[in-house]
This record gives sequence, C-alpha cells and structure tokens, in this order.
Amino acid sequence: MKHLSLLLALSLVAVSTSPASDGLSNTVFQKHRPAVEAAVDRALSYLAVNQSTDGTFSDSYGQSVGVVSLVGMAFLSAGHTPDYGEYAVNLERCLNYVLDSQRSNGLLDKGDSGHGLMYAHTIATLFLSECSGMVSPKMQEKLEPVLAKATRLILDAQAVKKNEKNQGGWRYKPDSRDSDLSCSGWALMALRSAKLNGANVPDEAIEEAVGYVFKNHDKEQGRFGYTDPWGHSETLTGCGLLCLELCGYHGTESTYRSGEFILKHRQQIVGNAHEYYANYYNAQGMFQLGGRYWEQYADWMYAEYVPKQQSNGSWSNGRNGGTYGTSMMILSFTVPYRQLPIYQRDETVDELP
Repeated sequence: MKHLSLLLALSLVAVSTSPASDGLSNTVFQKHRPAVEAAVDRALSYLAVNQSTDGTFSDSYGQSVGVVSLVGMAFLSAGHTPDYGEYAVNLERCLNYVLDSQRSNGLLDKGDSGHGLMYAHTIATLFLSECSGMVSPKMQEKLEPVLAKATRLILDAQAVKKNEKNQGGWRYKPDSRDSDLSCSGWALMALRSAKLNGANVPDEAIEEAVGYVFKNHDKEQGRFGYTDPWGHSETLTGCGLLCLELCGYHGTESTYRSGEFILKHRQQIVGNAHEYYANYYNAQGMFQLGGRYWEQYADWMYAEYVPKQQSNGSWSNGRNGGTYGTSMMILSFTVPYRQLPIYQRDETVDELP
C-alpha cells in the first residue's frame, strides 16, 4: 500500500502492538485489509487528480469549505500531512482555501448556501483543529488566529438565546434560534478537537451540547433523531452515539443500546439520501464503542461498500458529487488507522463485549 509506511511512521500517538488494542491488527480489519487499503489508495488518487489548484472541485458542493475540509481530513486520516508525503500539495491547497475563506466575524465561508453555513463552518473548524500542530511553523502562525476566531463563532452561535428544547445546540446559521442534531454533532466534534488542542472551550459549552444531544435521545430504543428522539434515527443514531462516546459516556446503557440499534438498522442507510454521512458517524461511533459493536459493523461496512467503489476510485450515490461521497467513505474506512486526534480512543475498549 502506497501510504502504509508513512501511516505507521507518522502515528500521532504511541499505540500498543498487542492484537487486542492495535486497531490495525484487529480481526475484522485483517480480514478486509488488502481490499480496504487498495480502495483507499484509489480513492485518494481520485481526489488528488480532480482537485483544482485553488483546492476546490468541480462537482456538487466542490467549492464549499466544508467539502474541501472533508477532503483534507481524508488525506490526513490515511497518514498524509501538509508538509510531507505524496499528497502534501493537495493538503496544502485544502488548508489555504479554508484559511483564506474567513470573514471578519470568524465565519469560514466561500459562498455556501444559507442552509449550509454552519455545517461548512463547523467541518472546516474541525479540519483546522486537526491540522494544528502538524504543519510548518509558518503555516501554524497563519492557522492559529483563524482557528481561534472560528472556534469563538461556534461558541457564540451556541450562546444565541433559544428555547429549552433547542438550548445547547446549533443549526444552519450563526444566529439560528433553533437546533438540530446533525449540525450540532459537527459543532461538538469541532469544539472537542479544539479543546484537546488547548483552546479556551468552557466545560459548560460541552455540557450544554451534551444536554441537547440527550433531548434527541430515545433511551429505550437507543436511537437519536434530528430534532426529536425519532426522526431520521436510522441515519443519526451514529451521530448521537459518537457525541456521547467522546464526552464521557463510554460504556453506559445509552451507548450500548445505541450500538444495538445501529447493528439492527444498518442496512436501512443503504440508498438513503444521507447514506455517506450516516455510515461515517456509525463507523466512528462504533469504533469508539469497540468490541463486538465495531467488529460487526466494520465487517458489514467493508463488505457492503468496497465493492461499490467506482472504477475511477470514487463513491457517489447520485445525490451528491463524488468528492463528498469519496471523502466520507475514506474517513469511514480509515477510522482504525487512528491518524486524526478525533479518532483516538481508550485502548481498553476492545476488551468490552
């Protein structure tokens, strides 16, 4: 595999080499490893070939800072960095495009539609935070003030006065007075990543966000919904699960029930308009939950989606451009590589049932 030696050499944390804890050695990954590595290589090549010199892409949403950021994270997740490796130039293009997009109020935007403003902004903020500390000193100097303002905007958007149902969350615009779990999941990921990087993210902001997540949780069934505990739960339960896993609720009754719900309903995401998004969050959430939840989901995911890769290396369900679908699939496949800080987890989770 082209990037394997780089992947191992640039691991962000020291991980145990025991089969029980090493994500690259677990049984399900070894079963699918040759096909997955080949698929990821083809997908990365597809993204690189189709990127314009300004960092954008010509298909649907290809000029959105959110989609460009997903591409950047896809390269990072496979072990590449902005300053070294086969795709360093592509990553640098992604970074510069996002950094140059910031408005005076902190919003990261290059003409995204009104409904996509906070989605794009929170994904872009997450990308910048994940890059922080792995770029050149010159790029770090450029990145830090942009990331600080972008993080501040997320906190300010959360603080906009909302009713009890919506308090703690985010929606389409910085001044939205309502919330949904989909946008809130990206925002919470961005805040968690920034906080791990030392940003001034108050604990209260994380606590309020988790409180909002629970407002959309059906504890009996384990599912999470869009603006209530039921709507679009087949595509959003992974989002809710990941939010809880990342915020101190690992190994609780709620997370186990969510894992069971995902295993029971995983086939329902296939062909869904939000299929790639759902699979991405499912993969991340189930990896954090670990044990048989990750093993069973990953076995299904790799068997389901590796054969669906197109001959040019992309994935596209016809609803969104190949750039988006391909980036999301790479991010889903590479969760066990643990190259991004957001993918790190407690190494004991593989010991769970």
